[in-house]
Amino acid sequence: MGTNVSSAARDEDLAIARRAAGGDRVAQRALFVALRRAVHHTLYRILGSNRDIEDLVQDAFIEIFRALPTFRGDSTLSRWCQTITTRIAYLAISRRRPATIELTLVEDVVADGSPDAHRVALARDAARRLYAALDHLDPHKRVAFALAVIDGLSLREVAELTGSSTFAVKTRVWRGRRELYKRAQNDPVLREYLGALDGGDR
Repeated sequence: MGTNVSSAARDEDLAIARRAAGGDRVAQRALFVALRRAVHHTLYRILGSNRDIEDLVQDAFIEIFRALPTFRGDSTLSRWCQTITTRIAYLAISRRRPATIELTLVEDVVADGSPDAHRVALARDAARRLYAALDHLDPHKRVAFALAVIDGLSLREVAELTGSSTFAVKTRVWRGRRELYKRAQNDPVLREYLGALDGGDR
C-alpha cells in the first residue's frame, strides 16, 4: 500500500484486529467505536446525504469484520477499513436508482430568516446540486473526484483506497471535473460551488 506505519501502531492495530477477528466482543465494539466516524465520513463524501447511509455503514462493518483475518498491518487499520468502505460505496453507486440524493429541507432553513441560516441554505443547495450531478458520473470518476476534490485527499491516498495508480486517479479526477463543469454551464450555483472546491481557479 505504501503507507508508512510505525511498529508500535502496527502492533496495536494487529492486536485489536486479531482479537476482534477471534470473536472478542469488547475488541469488536472498540473497533466499531473507533472507526465508525471514518467509515461514515468516507461514505458521506462519496455519496452525499444518502437516505441509506446508516445501512451502508452497517454493510461496511460487516465486510470489515468478515475480512479482519486478512489484515496484515501493511497500512493502518483505519486506512484498511477506508479501502473496504470505498468498495461498499462503489457497490452502492452501481446498484442504486438515479436521484437517490436526499433533498435537504432548504426551505425550512430559509424560513429562519437569519443571515447564517441563509448561508447554510445556500451551501446545502449547492451541495445537493453537486451530488445530483455526481450521480451522472461513471463510478470510478465519481469516487476519485469525491475523495480527491471534496475530501481533499492526495492522489496517492486516493490511489491506495481505490487500488489504482496515481495516474489513473489523476485522469479520473480531471475527466470528472470536466464533465461536472459541462453540466454546470447553465447552473451558476453549481458552477460557483465547483469553483470554490477548485480554490477559485474558475
